[in-house]
Amino acid sequence: MTVDDIDQELLRLLSADGRRTFSEMAGEVGLSVAAVKRRVDRLREIGVITGFTVKVDHTKLGWGIEAFTELRYAGATPVSAIITSAFAVPEVQAVYAIAGDPDALVHLRVRDIQHLQQAIDRMRRTGPVVGTKTLMVLGSWNRDDPAPDAVSDER
Repeated sequence: MTVDDIDQELLRLLSADGRRTFSEMAGEVGLSVAAVKRRVDRLREIGVITGFTVKVDHTKLGWGIEAFTELRYAGATPVSAIITSAFAVPEVQAVYAIAGDPDALVHLRVRDIQHLQQAIDRMRRTGPVVGTKTLMVLGSWNRDDPAPDAVSDER
């Protein structure tokens, strides 16, 4: 499986905008439309591209608060039970089972602080959770997003 620099650029372009046309990408990477299509098809066939998705502004839907909660579980809780119990809470966006202490890191999205409290209370009642610690997200950036603007610390 060979992924060259042009493939990497196509992946970057599609990550930024999954609806970008083959024609647009061809112009940006200097290949024909047919060559770009063949490359994208090959990237899908070999499993590098696993799907296409949409980015949602959750704030505009009323779910503007994000948090991460560390979960600690009782002794011999299997990883599969950790993941299953966390996903029983609908506000959970992702679960990362991790080595060491804590046992898992859960990404939550909620409407407000009261809603966050309710979600954490539900997680505490799900499975053998013995402890939690919650961290509120103040801002974020994702590698697939454009570079963040310079932030000013004016006071």
